[in-house]
Amino acid sequence: MAHKYAQLAFTETVRAMQQEQNSRAGYASMDQGEDYNFLLSAVEAEFIAQRDSLYMASVSETDWPYVQHRGGPKGFLKVLDASTLGFADYKGNRQYVSAGNFRNNDRVALIFVDYPNKRRLKLMGRISQVAEDDWQTLASLEDDHYRAKVERGFVIKVEAFDWNCPQHITPRYSESELESFITPLTNELSEVKAQLKSQQLAFSSNEASSQDSSLPKVSFADYPQISGEGELPLVISGIRQLTPRIRAIELKHAMGETLPAFEAGAHLAIPVVLSDGKITHRHYSLCSNPSRTDCYEIAVLKHHKDLKEANKSNYKESDQSGSELIHQHFTLGLRLNCSQPQNYFPLEQSTSPVILIAGGIGITPIKAMALTLTSQQRDFSLHYCGRSIDEMAFSDRLSRQLGDKLHLYASDEGKKLNLDKLLISAPAKAHFYFCGPQKMIDQLLYLAQKHGIESSRLHFERFEHKLDATAKSFMLKLNRSAKQFTVSAQESVLDAVLAQGINVPYSCKTGECKTCVVSVVKGNIIHKDECLTNTDKVNKLMCLCVSRAAQDTLELDL
Repeated sequence: MAHKYAQLAFTETVRAMQQEQNSRAGYASMDQGEDYNFLLSAVEAEFIAQRDSLYMASVSETDWPYVQHRGGPKGFLKVLDASTLGFADYKGNRQYVSAGNFRNNDRVALIFVDYPNKRRLKLMGRISQVAEDDWQTLASLEDDHYRAKVERGFVIKVEAFDWNCPQHITPRYSESELESFITPLTNELSEVKAQLKSQQLAFSSNEASSQDSSLPKVSFADYPQISGEGELPLVISGIRQLTPRIRAIELKHAMGETLPAFEAGAHLAIPVVLSDGKITHRHYSLCSNPSRTDCYEIAVLKHHKDLKEANKSNYKESDQSGSELIHQHFTLGLRLNCSQPQNYFPLEQSTSPVILIAGGIGITPIKAMALTLTSQQRDFSLHYCGRSIDEMAFSDRLSRQLGDKLHLYASDEGKKLNLDKLLISAPAKAHFYFCGPQKMIDQLLYLAQKHGIESSRLHFERFEHKLDATAKSFMLKLNRSAKQFTVSAQESVLDAVLAQGINVPYSCKTGECKTCVVSVVKGNIIHKDECLTNTDKVNKLMCLCVSRAAQDTLELDL
């Protein structure tokens, strides 16, 4: 709850602006509720007590705001009670701009920022100077370990406050905070060096063979700052919170080199260490501008393990989903050894008009496409659907970049994309690119077929592949492995093969990349992939991840 912040900050003009920009509904709840007051809780008090700097605004007689940075030891701004703050004013540059402004106008606004944890508190109040003979109050405002002379004291009566969105806070660290990060790493490095030296001494002795088993070992797991075995060394150089559940991660070359070029629609396979210590990979579309060669950007939607809608590679392999682990453990400086970007969802090289359609986190590849089409001065429009504007990543940035080419549909505002109308009204020979939940993709494919739109003009990427409700179990025979077992109606052929301990290559798990393609020895296939050609299918090839047997038995060359 915003604690009366809306009452002071949301004037009629501000509310009208919110209405124009379709954000008013999201802030309506701030006008009421059980916490609608001006009283600081223990959470706010503790947050303020840990700050060693703040920004303070006053208003002059010319109606100009004046913003001042104030700093000191942690807790120099005292929380005197649930509605009162206070601080001692020490000798500075002797301009007295803030102090002078407060004599004419007692309104004050403060912003406290916790940069490492990306937290921000805004506060409004009425400020007054402590009387010179009020020694008790002045004494309560002094800092025990700060030896400068107090010139005056101020107290602030809190009128409103609000916790601010962390989206655009760039993490910064003080010397002491950096020291807390560096010291464990320095200690760990010293231990590793000592272990290596111990091993070298042991191997150089005549009894090395008998002593080796008792020596400490240094393994890949000892270096949690490095994950993956790909040939492209990347390092996390930036993290931004786009929405409450979506986090953007910026990646640069670990050696400072230019990154390999990529085209819109490409993705990275990100190595993720699961809770059982195994390394798996999650595929995330590159959403940065393809013209940039200094960094890549991905956006990760945090899914809990019990959510039904998931990113195409966030299938359950451990107690936590891959996105949860990324949100929890991916920090600045983490090294990721990835494979080169791959693209199963490329833009066609043509001059035809383009219709881009994105649902939720499906905006990630579509965003890169929109930026490419803009640079090519192509005719296109982007239709972006989501639950609310607050949950639609990049909506503000795309609005600035695309202007009237962007159309937003927030369901909580009653706005819904009419797919039927969009397909009918599209320019002749337009190509359609869409990415989003399977239900949306299935509906688009159905409507496109209904209106006679050629499949060659339809391009899409799924989050995940869900088994058809009509799927049936069947017997699977593997020739080379000499195994025979049942594939249930609730599992893919790939998952069933992996469960038998047979190590087959795979990547996307959505029938787009051909990595898991195998030869069929006997049996007919229900093809569900988007990558095999008619020739591939005639030659009895199938994608293990999505396709199934058309009868009771299937025999594969595995």
